[in-house]
Amino acid sequence: MATTVTAAHQRKIMLFIGKPKGRSMMISNAHHSIWRHLYDSMHAAQKPKSKLKFVTLDKESNMSTLWRREEFLRICSNEELAEKAQDIEVTIPVKKSQVTRYNLNPGSFFVTRSWGRRPDGVAINEALQIVYILEFQRSTDRDERFLEVKFAEANEQHKSIIGALKSAAPEWEIEQINFVVGNRGSVVESNFYTQLKKLDVQEGEKDKLFADPMACDTGMRSVQSGDCVLPPAGAGRYEANYRGVEGEHWAQCARARR
Repeated sequence: MATTVTAAHQRKIMLFIGKPKGRSMMISNAHHSIWRHLYDSMHAAQKPKSKLKFVTLDKESNMSTLWRREEFLRICSNEELAEKAQDIEVTIPVKKSQVTRYNLNPGSFFVTRSWGRRPDGVAINEALQIVYILEFQRSTDRDERFLEVKFAEANEQHKSIIGALKSAAPEWEIEQINFVVGNRGSVVESNFYTQLKKLDVQEGEKDKLFADPMACDTGMRSVQSGDCVLPPAGAGRYEANYRGVEGEHWAQCARARR
């Protein structure tokens, strides 16, 4: 909800953010909030007659949850997808954090890991037999290669999902769509608009989406725009979005009320 950022609020925010765990949680929650806003906005801006359905509007879902839905079972069966996923999963190294689970049951670990994979979003067009796996990434934008690097990381992250679907449902078009935003708010506009076109966003809505005030608050701005930062105490009235985190509050972003 909207509220006024006072000096006392800011001291609490900065004390929380100053802790490593606080910073990590703040970044994670901000990342999620940015993506959900973009995801919802793209859905709202779709062409009225679009057959493309945004599936995970309420919350992200893992592959196991998605493949309980009828529209996904019409793509391929659970058994077909699990078989193809395992062939790919065994080629992906077991992370240090996964070793304990792997040692408990090596035989089922790779299938279980594949079902637990969670794309940021999914869109499906049954009429045209198209599935888009959506991924949102934040990156440093100090390096001009940030988009290329993050695209590679995002594709690696979901190569099991994409590869398994292509093998299990060869008659379907399976594609991953990545949205990459720099930490200072930069995006590559040509890429951004290309992705919106694939998702059937109306032509007249693309610029609005890009210039959305909420998008500015959450970092979806062109590189020429100013940084969105927590304002200094006593600088006047501000609006901020707050979310409780372990009894504290953090500001996703605050901007001067005009």
